[in-house]
Amino acid sequence: MAYDELRRAPRRIVGARAVRRALEAGGVRLVVVARDAEEHVIAPIVALARRTGVPIELVDSMVELGRASGIDVGASVVALPQEEG
Repeated sequence: MAYDELRRAPRRIVGARAVRRALEAGGVRLVVVARDAEEHVIAPIVALARRTGVPIELVDSMVELGRASGIDVGASVVALPQEEG
């Protein structure tokens, strides 16, 4: 489910730092986290998403998450921004 939604999304926020900033700004509707990502990278983002009420989906692979996000490297976390309009 998350991979398909990411592939179709017109915009994505990729990477722990960018996702954290977007969560702090309140501009995220979904966070997708790779299960094989390092815990110290994703734990603060998962905690922030939970605190702010943003849904979290887990996927198996950083490599697949990166591919679904349109990049050629693995991604530990990707977010979908709030829809504009």
